[in-house]
Amino acid sequence: MRKYKHIIFDIDGTLIDTEEAILQSLQDTLREILHKDIENSELKFALGIPGSVTLRTLGITDTERANDRWNEHLLKYKSRIRLFDGIPELLGNLRMNGYRLGIVTSKTRDEYITDFAVPFELSDYFDTVICVENAARPKPAPAPLLAYLSASGINAEDAIYIGDTIYDSQCAESAGMDFGFAIWGNVEPQGVLTDYIFKRPVDVLLSLGGNNGSVSVS
Repeated sequence: MRKYKHIIFDIDGTLIDTEEAILQSLQDTLREILHKDIENSELKFALGIPGSVTLRTLGITDTERANDRWNEHLLKYKSRIRLFDGIPELLGNLRMNGYRLGIVTSKTRDEYITDFAVPFELSDYFDTVICVENAARPKPAPAPLLAYLSASGINAEDAIYIGDTIYDSQCAESAGMDFGFAIWGNVEPQGVLTDYIFKRPVDVLLSLGGNNGSVSVS
């Protein structure tokens, strides 16, 4: 019997490769507002959390204006954003095998539409989409996944969350949900608590017949 009914995906770093575009545009934003050059390696903490949280952490008080500028700079790097190889095939096969698919993302609804739904035309695969404004608190708090469970009318054991950051792992753990760590984007897996490690998108489909048990990757 299939263990899960729903498979929930993060977007950035999981379905689409956005790391270079996000970090380069953030660098441009900080150079403009703070007049600082900050190395990409020092900004990687920004991957997987809302932009407003990132900007506040970096000492910016007017996060709304700065986030608008960040999104404007991001437009310069849109051509560098791509789907990871095998994602459309994975989504199609999962749906064909009877899984319900969903998204829980730190993007705003507008960002979800402009960065993902419109350019990649994959939104029809997903029944439920939870964006940052749909939950009381963002990842790593459990609220986004709890909002998904409420919207879908399912229990935590009915779903698995697949993402690429420690924030995704912590969100799933706090929500009582299994977590699959997607490392196909050359993610560093150190210290992430996970039930599955997926090296390629196809491994999601191949692995869901069993439970490998929780492991801490180091």
